Amino acid sequence: MPYVSVNSVDHYYEWITTQDHPGDYSKPVMVFLHGWAGSARYWESTARAIAPDYDCLLYDMRGFGRSKAATAEAMAADSSLGSLESFADDLLGLLDALNLTQPVYMNAHSLGGTAGLYFLDSYPERVKKAILTCNGSFPYQKWAFEAFYLFGGYVVAFRPKWLSQIPLAPQMFMSRFLKGSIPMAEKKAFLNDFLMADGPTAMGTLKAAVSKHATEVMPVAFANLKVPTLMISGEYDKITPAVLGREAAEMSDRMEYVLMPNTAHFPMLEDADSYLEITQSFLTKTFEPASA
Repeated sequence: MPYVSVNSVDHYYEWITTQDHPGDYSKPVMVFLHGWAGSARYWESTARAIAPDYDCLLYDMRGFGRSKAATAEAMAADSSLGSLESFADDLLGLLDALNLTQPVYMNAHSLGGTAGLYFLDSYPERVKKAILTCNGSFPYQKWAFEAFYLFGGYVVAFRPKWLSQIPLAPQMFMSRFLKGSIPMAEKKAFLNDFLMADGPTAMGTLKAAVSKHATEVMPVAFANLKVPTLMISGEYDKITPAVLGREAAEMSDRMEYVLMPNTAHFPMLEDADSYLEITQSFLTKTFEPASA
């Protein structure tokens, strides 16, 4: 499996492409970011569908999937490693390590969308167009956030490996994330990703994504977008409700918004054909900012 050291951490990455030398810019590059406790694996079917037109770069974010986590010593020495902004810096390091100096396209999902937003805010010159799937900024509610941290702590702490052997566990685990159906193999893979995620990274990113800091920084980053961006929400998304995506899109004339009916938190899998049609329409058209 291919790995590259980014900010002193080994990151797993892979190319899904139709050519022998991906990233040479004979085709545009599309980089994919996955969500919390997931991995690049669930982007594979989307990437294969567009591989004739794009060199697709998939990678597992630090502490998730097949990528290593920052050491306890590194985390103690640098508290910023717990921030989602640091994951945006990881992406910059990945692109530089792979000599991808020209602007890329981006498709980032859920928590990966927040890291992607921070990347767009800090390094807009590195992206040509962006897609944020199931993302948005939560309003700050101290009591609700603290309850969420408490519940999240229990969820992260109780992850026995034998859970994946229980026949109904994958269906139960994914029920909150889906409106439509996806194959059982996909459900099992999602559960396995969750079980293998690094505990401190999982808890740290969960707190960073739903925090007072995020509620203050994300709206500013949305409003300051310089890159044409598409926000896609699932109509029945319980993790990041669609209203949050719509509100984020209204913050900038650089953003378009699409609500995908009869989908929840994984519209790219629940209705793959519609998702591909929507994203390809956005990627191929000339962008014209909305009138003030």
